Amino acid sequence: MHMNDILQSRRTLLKAAAALSMAAVPWGLHAAPSRRLKNIGLQLYTLRREMAQDFTGTLAKVAALGYSEMEFAGYFDKSSKEVRQILDQLGMTSPATHIPLPMIRDNLETEIETALIIGQKYMVVPFIPPNERTLDHYHRNAELLNRAGEACKSAGLQMGYHNHNFEFAATDSQIPYDILLAETDPELVAMEMDLFWIMYAGVDPIPYFKKHPGRFAMLHVKDMDSSRRMVDVGSGSIDFAELFSYRNTAGFKHYFVEHDNPGGRRSGGRRTGGGRAGDGLTSVAASIKALRNLVF
Repeated sequence: MHMNDILQSRRTLLKAAAALSMAAVPWGLHAAPSRRLKNIGLQLYTLRREMAQDFTGTLAKVAALGYSEMEFAGYFDKSSKEVRQILDQLGMTSPATHIPLPMIRDNLETEIETALIIGQKYMVVPFIPPNERTLDHYHRNAELLNRAGEACKSAGLQMGYHNHNFEFAATDSQIPYDILLAETDPELVAMEMDLFWIMYAGVDPIPYFKKHPGRFAMLHVKDMDSSRRMVDVGSGSIDFAELFSYRNTAGFKHYFVEHDNPGGRRSGGRRTGGGRAGDGLTSVAASIKALRNLVF
């Protein structure tokens, strides 16, 4: 068979395959989504009690569940070199860490050094304390994030900010979260959108994804039930398939499962979520199973 005949035969096969593919989809409808998450991460605040008791053993169990990316919230007296060694042994990485605001102000160089040794890319401020939530404070904290972001950029890192619900409560007709978005440099400060907390505030995250394309490098993936309780991923009503479909627009790179009180641990005298009390590993196992089955 000559080369021209081979090419013509290949074109015929491709056209036939395309026709079959179109025939399988009803006219006027798009093909079913087929994307899945490849690397699923975990915010280790979820397992803070387990980590305090057995740092290495807990990470080994998390790796066995299939989690590959760790976001830390403290290192439990382990050195940065020890943390990196454990991650390497388990075949895991840590793209991000949570660093409290006072440590960004007072200990930035040390935190940058730690992040570099562990191999992290993002240093994320997880929380603004209650005494710093005036509009003036938000303006000043945006400046702080930019200054810290400059130092991080010089080291090959990036600052980040993680939301709760309080940033979406209007103050003098202004939304504090909007101040942070408008006054931080996208080149210096990435946003980590916590899907539970923004929706708990009654705000749809999708308009933010559209208005600020590329700003949301990280997501906290956590679910909410009909009573507005935090529950394991897949046990609530948040439409993750729809939200994840904005990946290219919003700029999602890392997806970190989190549950503030997994297994229904008691907080303030009441249960805070579904699942078996006191077993954070049961919670994270249920969440990764749901995410593995998610198509978007």
